Amino acid sequence: MITRRLGDSDLQVSSIALGSWLTYGGGIGRERTEACTRAAFEAGITLFDTANVYGRGAAERAWGEILADYPRDSFAIATKVYFPMSARDRGLSREQIHKQIDGSLQRLGMDHIDLYQCHRYDADTPLEETMQALTEVVEAGKARWIGFSEWPIERIQEALAMPGVAKFVSSQPQYSALWRAPESELIPLCERNGISQIVWSPLAQGVLTGKYRRGEAPPPGSRAQSRDMSRFIGQWLNPATLDAVDRLHPIAEEAGLTMSQLALAWVLRQDNVAAAIIGASRPEQVHENAAAAGVELSDDTLRAIDEALLLVAVT
Repeated sequence: MITRRLGDSDLQVSSIALGSWLTYGGGIGRERTEACTRAAFEAGITLFDTANVYGRGAAERAWGEILADYPRDSFAIATKVYFPMSARDRGLSREQIHKQIDGSLQRLGMDHIDLYQCHRYDADTPLEETMQALTEVVEAGKARWIGFSEWPIERIQEALAMPGVAKFVSSQPQYSALWRAPESELIPLCERNGISQIVWSPLAQGVLTGKYRRGEAPPPGSRAQSRDMSRFIGQWLNPATLDAVDRLHPIAEEAGLTMSQLALAWVLRQDNVAAAIIGASRPEQVHENAAAAGVELSDDTLRAIDEALLLVAVT
């Protein structure tokens, strides 16, 4: 497994990370969660990404129990704070950041989190209050490093210019061959400031695996068929996108890759991407996706991907 340094931190992370959004503690049961986690370690994956809100704590609790069987220095855990945990518990106020990190640590059964991320920007809390609270949890040893997800560019710049506070080392945007919006402003800003990307949905909710075809019912057991996991896939299940993705099949075959590996290698071609987060419901998916680490796509392959997705990719 290829590892990459996370921004200006001293943290080396596997270039493929295992995520728990919509899966562990929610759509996927304990036995398969444990099997996928075991497969991740077998494949060399060392970065595990979760959030307090996933299953309202269930994902953190599941991984806390499972990861207790592995040496703490053999993996890095990343979690997040912002979304509602109850009617009153949400956001990035000082009170909430301290309360939520303590809750995450308790559920995970750990004494520190490697990467603590702001899940979204909180417009209702002064940025100075948020950054000071994050600095306090770092100084207390509860979090080693901090990051953000989907923050407005202007707020990122303000946080970076603030003196005397902990520095962001990671950004977690949606990024895939179909969703390229971070390339215009976010990635250049982060490159200049020692911030790496840990990207979510690199397979566009599984659409870039090629499993969904125009005019055909979603495969049994797929995310699109799951009530718990299908909430966000609809934007990609239109005929134009499905036809464009279908044009990737011969490109992947020519490169000697599966569709998933092609999509992940495309994301990892970007030097500013430290890791791509995969979701998996079966161990074999973990192994297949992990094999994309270290794959270098040729210029011809990259051009072919661009041509196939030209009319549907969001830039």
